Amino acid sequence: MEFLMPSALMLMLLAPLALALYAWMRRRRKPIAVSFPSFALLGEAARHQSRWRTWIPALLFSAALLSASVAAARPVAVTVAPFDRTQIVLALDVSLSMCATDIHPNRLAAMQQAALRFVERQRPEVKIGVVAFAGFAELVQPPTTDHSAVRRTIERLTVGRRTAIGSAILRAIDAIAENDETIPPVSRSLEQSTPQAPKGTYAPSIIVLLTDGVSNTGPRPEVAAGFAAERGIRVYTIGFGTARTLDELFCTAEQTGGRPLYVNRNQWGPGGIAGGPNQFRRGIDEDALRYVAEQTGGQYFAAESLEELLKVFDSLPSNLAARTQQTEIGAIFAALSALLAVAGVVLSLRWQPML
Repeated sequence: MEFLMPSALMLMLLAPLALALYAWMRRRRKPIAVSFPSFALLGEAARHQSRWRTWIPALLFSAALLSASVAAARPVAVTVAPFDRTQIVLALDVSLSMCATDIHPNRLAAMQQAALRFVERQRPEVKIGVVAFAGFAELVQPPTTDHSAVRRTIERLTVGRRTAIGSAILRAIDAIAENDETIPPVSRSLEQSTPQAPKGTYAPSIIVLLTDGVSNTGPRPEVAAGFAAERGIRVYTIGFGTARTLDELFCTAEQTGGRPLYVNRNQWGPGGIAGGPNQFRRGIDEDALRYVAEQTGGQYFAAESLEELLKVFDSLPSNLAARTQQTEIGAIFAALSALLAVAGVVLSLRWQPML
């Protein structure tokens, strides 16, 4: 419990002061001589004037003062409530290098497995969307609470050429903006200035971006990070893949959207299928990914195996669907104070009618 006006709690000192004043007044009271026709009447009067009947009304009045003091301090109860604007957008790299088999059965399949498990552990009220990016970024699943639809989308991802990391971040921002009126879309920033979120405050939505390469088309990731930071959208980045030179690429027909793809290192070269001898070495731009995460308040992770990627996804925030809210409960203490005061008056009149 917290207080909006904690200084009012100083009024609680009135309760012990009132009790001390009451005790002092009782000690100073002069004894009154009364003649009784019999000792029986004297004993009856003594029983009616027992000590506990004398002090209970005073204690009730003191408790009423304490409760009134708490009410004056405006107590609030802090509770956790669902946040209906919470969204998680998965920005997933589907460039051709995701067919690399350095991670069994290939990088794309491992990414799909980890992403599916991440979706399964989210609370039902969290909206999840998917942006797939290769040479351009496309919103393949708008944010939704239908997690079954999200899983089907992840299972149907297909690969393409090139890597547009910056475009993926911008498209993910717009996907969040479409469901949250407090987040301006990127297009509005290009037309007019966007108020920047106060430092240290964040939107209830995040972007999780996974890539195995370097951005080689579209806006630079550092520029896109600025748009996310302006809106308080945290971007968690993941660099996925091993450090060794790749020997082969393999994707199934489902992963290419057509024929199965198999390319070995002998086919890499000028005019070859892959288009260049160095095209499929691990070239994750970790500096750019760290910059994006740091600028937006997120975090960068590196994963070189399915097991590591599963751990990364398990460590991502999963408590974004709730927020704390304050509810004033001073009325409860005010009502309790009134009840205690009334009880003190009633008992005082009943037990000590001459006082």
